[in-house]
Amino acid sequence: QLAKEVLREGELFSLIVESIPVPVAIISPTGEIEALNQPTLEYFGRTFEELKGWKSSDVVHPDDLQRTVATQIEALQTGSAYNVESRHRRADGTYRWFNVLGLPLRDTQGHILRWFILQIDIDDRKRAEEALRSAERNLDQIINTIPTHIYVLNTEGSVQYVNQAVMDYTGLSLEDVKQEDYRDRVIHPEDFQRVRPGRAASLRRGAPFSTEQRVLGNDGQYRWFLVRYKPLLDERGHIVRWYVAAFDIEDRKRAQEGVRRSEAFLAEAQRLTSIGSFSWLVATDEITWSEELYRIYEFDPGIKVTLEVIRTRVHPDDLTLYEKMVEQARNGCEDFEWQYRLQMPDQSIKYMHAVAQAIRDPSGQLEYIAAVRDVTARRVSDEALDKARSELAHVTRVMTLGALTASIAHEVNQPLSGIITNASTCLRMLDGDLPNVDGARETAKRTIRDGRRAADVITRLRALFGKKDITFEAVDLNEAAREVIALSLSDLQRNRVILRPQLANDLPLVAGDRVQLQQVILNLVRNASDAMSTVDDRSRLLLIKTESDEGDQVRLSVQDAGVGFDPQALKRLFETFYTTKDDGMGIGLAVSRSIIESHHGRLWATPNDGPGVTFSFSIPSTLEH
Repeated sequence: QLAKEVLREGELFSLIVESIPVPVAIISPTGEIEALNQPTLEYFGRTFEELKGWKSSDVVHPDDLQRTVATQIEALQTGSAYNVESRHRRADGTYRWFNVLGLPLRDTQGHILRWFILQIDIDDRKRAEEALRSAERNLDQIINTIPTHIYVLNTEGSVQYVNQAVMDYTGLSLEDVKQEDYRDRVIHPEDFQRVRPGRAASLRRGAPFSTEQRVLGNDGQYRWFLVRYKPLLDERGHIVRWYVAAFDIEDRKRAQEGVRRSEAFLAEAQRLTSIGSFSWLVATDEITWSEELYRIYEFDPGIKVTLEVIRTRVHPDDLTLYEKMVEQARNGCEDFEWQYRLQMPDQSIKYMHAVAQAIRDPSGQLEYIAAVRDVTARRVSDEALDKARSELAHVTRVMTLGALTASIAHEVNQPLSGIITNASTCLRMLDGDLPNVDGARETAKRTIRDGRRAADVITRLRALFGKKDITFEAVDLNEAAREVIALSLSDLQRNRVILRPQLANDLPLVAGDRVQLQQVILNLVRNASDAMSTVDDRSRLLLIKTESDEGDQVRLSVQDAGVGFDPQALKRLFETFYTTKDDGMGIGLAVSRSIIESHHGRLWATPNDGPGVTFSFSIPSTLEH
């Protein structure tokens, strides 16, 4: 009966073993194989008898056999369960990894009756682990070859790994970097406090984060880095770890600071000098406007500047000039310079002086780089100075005339008084009942004497004021004219006079007083400008011309396009105190003629074929002294 029960238990045990879907072996307490389930026989493709001798066959991979046998022997001796990983040869000759579990079966007294050996296929897991290890090795190699600083953080933001670039830069080991106070030690204190709130918020929300901070190097110097945080998420969207890349931007920051300082210096220089700048790409009409130019034109800084926007500020009288300038620029004018006015929204006027240079961009497109200066203050001061000069000249003329009048009155008063006294005496002598003819005759003689005396006084005064000693020197009339032009230029521009000099080449030198000759030229230029002050229907053109004249003479002419003169007035133009101006004194041309005549020359006026008059003087190119 006992034998039957044991047999039934054995059959039940065999049924249990056969129902296990993985390879299972049953061995005795001494290690001999007693039974193998069907999955075992199918996997190895061998018979029960062949597998009983597994220790001396290739069932277990040769590299794993010794370790596997030693583990089993130790377990049999100690009675402890064991776990070993080894490669087993499949029926097709392929080795696959198995996790072999040895579990002892004991009786109620604790004696081992037999061992159950479970063989669990872990080849796929082992291959995945190896692939992961290989990928991690490759990742480590890649990360360590990247010159950028790479950090790997856990979900709380603690450092788990850094690449070699970080350790080389900081001079710290991986263990040093893993310390909690690592960031306190290497990040600049100012940046640490600034960055900490944003970094903590990013780690808390799981959102990417970027910042710039200074990091201490092993040379004791801080350098700027651009630091970017990015989380690695699993398939459920949970953060697995953080990857941080830090890019050295020290050189870029220095360059940016240099550019910023240069721009600040340029802006301040433009502000101090009231000079703005702009660029204009002709093909696209793209205009880049400087900050100072926005201020000068009183445009809002955000407004897009175009040619039409600029046009709204140009003074109405200068719009034709502006449009002509734009047309010339589009036609490829290389460089140009122009002066124009702006009319601001409050109707105030600003005076501009612009200089532009043409260049070609990398694609060959025409571009202009221009500097624009606000010369309003200078024009106002020039006008104020000119006004002061004019007023001073007027005062001087008045004082001179007063002095001249006083001199004439003082010198002529005595002989005139004598003439009046003698004439009165003569009348009394002739009005008596018996006229005193002899006495009247003597009185008339005294009257004639006093008259001659008065004439002598006038002669002396004319000599004093009209015939001064002249200092003769070699004079370049062209150079003298250029100096007068420079002196008169602001007045002419203010009066919108277009000056056109035509100075002859190889003009002979003249002998004369340079200052006096320039006084004549200046007087003729001012008269010409005044003559065109009311002209609005044509250009106010003023021509200054020098040329060689007949008989070794040198001629200078000043031609205007003014209102001209009456033919009768031409005959009296050079008379003292004769003038055609409402505020004129009639002295300038008379003095000018006196100066030219003292240089052995002549001064004359000729009506033009068109509007205006031409004044000319001619003096010898050589003089004998």
